[in-house]
Amino acid sequence: MSGRCHNNTMKKTFTILIGVLLLSACTPVLNRELMQEGARNVPLSQIREHPDIYQGKLFIFGGVIVDTRVTDKGSQVEALAVPVNALGYLRGLEQYEGRFLALYPRTSGMLDPIIYKKGREITLAGTFIENRQGKIDEMEYTFPVFEIRQIYLWEEQRDYYLMPAYPYYYNYPSPYYGGWYDPFWRPYPPSPGWR
Repeated sequence: MSGRCHNNTMKKTFTILIGVLLLSACTPVLNRELMQEGARNVPLSQIREHPDIYQGKLFIFGGVIVDTRVTDKGSQVEALAVPVNALGYLRGLEQYEGRFLALYPRTSGMLDPIIYKKGREITLAGTFIENRQGKIDEMEYTFPVFEIRQIYLWEEQRDYYLMPAYPYYYNYPSPYYGGWYDPFWRPYPPSPGWR
C-alpha cells in the first residue's frame, strides 16, 4: 500500500514539475503588457522613412550591441536590430535590419558599458522618438532613436571545452589544421535567443 502511495506522490510531483517547466518556457522575456502593446513586425527601414507616423509608438525588437556610452541624459546603446518572436527571443543575425540608438534615461539608472558591451544581445521595448543623423565609420547614417521602457540582456556566450570521458587527453598535430588539433573543442551552445 505504501509503495502505491509513493508512486502516486512521485507522479504528482513529476506532473507539477513538467507544468512549471512548460509555463516558464512560455514566459516572455519582457513585461507581458509591454509585449502585447508593442509592435514587432514593423521593419526599421519603414520607421526610418516615415518617422511622423511612428513617433511615440512602442516597439519590441532585439539587438546586438555595437557600442554603449553614458551621456548627460542617460545611457545610449547603439545596436544592430534583430527581429524577435512573440516571447521576445531573437530570431537570428541573418535577419538584421540596420542600426538604431536606444536611450535609457538617467532617471531610470545606468547601463554600464562594461556589462552592455559590444557583441552582447538584448531584447527591448522602446518608444520611437526621432531619427538622428550620425556616422558608421565615415558613412553618413540615419539612426532611428528609441527611449527604452524595458531592456533584457541575454546571457553572454562563451567558448568552452568538452573534456573527454577518458583519463587522458588527445592533443596531436594535424596536417589539416596547420597546427595542433583538439578534437574535443566545441563552441558554446547557442543561447535561447537564437531560435
